[in-house]
Amino acid sequence: FDGIGRRIENVVFPDAYHEAGRHIYGSGVMAVLAEPGQNLASLALFYLSAMNGEAGHNCPLACTAGVIKVLQNVADEDLRERYLPRFLETDYASRFHGAQFLTEVQGGSDVGANATYATRLDTDSDVWLLNGEKWFCSNVTADVALVTARVPAQGDGTRGLGMFLVPRYLEDGSLNGVHIRRLKDKLGTRSMASAELEFQDAVAYLVGEARAGFKNMMNFVINPSRMYNALACCGNARRAYVVARSYARTRQAFGRPLIHFPLIQQTLVEMRSDSAAMLAGSLRLAKLWDEVETGKAAPALAQVLRLGLNLNKFRTAMLAHDVINKGIEVLGGNGAIESFSVLPRLLRDNVVYENWEGPHNVLLAQASRDMRRYLVHQPFCDYLREMLRAQTQERLRAEGLAALEQIERELSDVLLMDETSASIFFRALMEQLIDLFYLACLGLEGMWSSLVKQDHSKRRLAEFFLDRRVLKRAPKDIPDYADNIARLCAEIRPTRVDRGEDVDDEAADD
Repeated sequence: FDGIGRRIENVVFPDAYHEAGRHIYGSGVMAVLAEPGQNLASLALFYLSAMNGEAGHNCPLACTAGVIKVLQNVADEDLRERYLPRFLETDYASRFHGAQFLTEVQGGSDVGANATYATRLDTDSDVWLLNGEKWFCSNVTADVALVTARVPAQGDGTRGLGMFLVPRYLEDGSLNGVHIRRLKDKLGTRSMASAELEFQDAVAYLVGEARAGFKNMMNFVINPSRMYNALACCGNARRAYVVARSYARTRQAFGRPLIHFPLIQQTLVEMRSDSAAMLAGSLRLAKLWDEVETGKAAPALAQVLRLGLNLNKFRTAMLAHDVINKGIEVLGGNGAIESFSVLPRLLRDNVVYENWEGPHNVLLAQASRDMRRYLVHQPFCDYLREMLRAQTQERLRAEGLAALEQIERELSDVLLMDETSASIFFRALMEQLIDLFYLACLGLEGMWSSLVKQDHSKRRLAEFFLDRRVLKRAPKDIPDYADNIARLCAEIRPTRVDRGEDVDDEAADD
């Protein structure tokens, strides 16, 4: 309400928030989605926003991408023409941004327990009225939200849910029947408003077939959001590494820079290898998404993407958390000071990313069901095997293939158990599988960098990741371990031939 009691259902943001938004949307991060097969381009721009720590805009971007996909793929022509151009606008002042509201207090991740219901205005109308509550609504000031609601006579569980488009304002400019009950006092992403909402005869438009509501929400909204979430974690991790490395190069202790101490070097290389590996895997999946979306991929690759995006969302959040913690460790006491660096905020934001669009156990449960029902692990392992066979580094190829064979054997045993018993063993096995996927992706990037840029750092990073994450070898069992981390942590790379200048190893990574 405003000062004299009028309903405004609004949240006021500081000027700095809008200034950042003008740059982010002005980059075309959403506009590139006008054509199919541009997810990699959008996610690359999104990654840069995440690396700058703009979590307050990253959630709205992910949600907006989902609304765009729905309008392009399942909405009727009238809704598409009415709303889509505004979502593709690069001008911050006139662009629309979206949201998705699924979660309710009684179910949380159990969306099938939703009780919000939809009533058709009359039999000849395409207008519905929504009534009910939503418990965790991020980007609460969105111009348009996609909302799940129960459709009469359609049954219980998720099959009874339709997907509805709910505008914030009605065509006459008045507010829709969506009321902000209270804002959430979140641990992270505090620059973006999340709230509890109450729907009181909120005008809504059914999008797609009523019985396909939850399926469409998953395919075009939640799954894309999980991809954006993963790139947000990649951006967080990379920013943490850059901050920690810069600090270690300039901070003096006991008469020399921190970066000269082997334990600091080890920490930085662990951060660097994890952030590089998860980014390589995420971008590979983004490219695969483009190929699936444009029909260029074989049908089996859609199954690879289905499993990959869930495991990737789970693992990037875990690894990013670890990388940021290590960055705080490098800064010591300064790392725990909110006003000293961005790291405490990145850590808090990343905790939210770990729970958005499905916490770890929900994602793993879905992966387990998909393996049992659709056998998605088979094409995924075949795809991974081909990437490993393509490695020119003999060690990556041989040890990677051996690790994959071991994972497949263990997975076969686990999938023979009942689902409840198997869940205890599933998490560690999926960590191994997605880490091996990251290794293969980073190894292929290293091949390209060595051939085209004569830069062998990613190949060495891939070997480090193989030893640490895939084989889990102790440092004492790795030949020349100390020399290798010192090399990977070197401050200056050799002179770049084409420009005749010293190149910071930081830049050479990118």
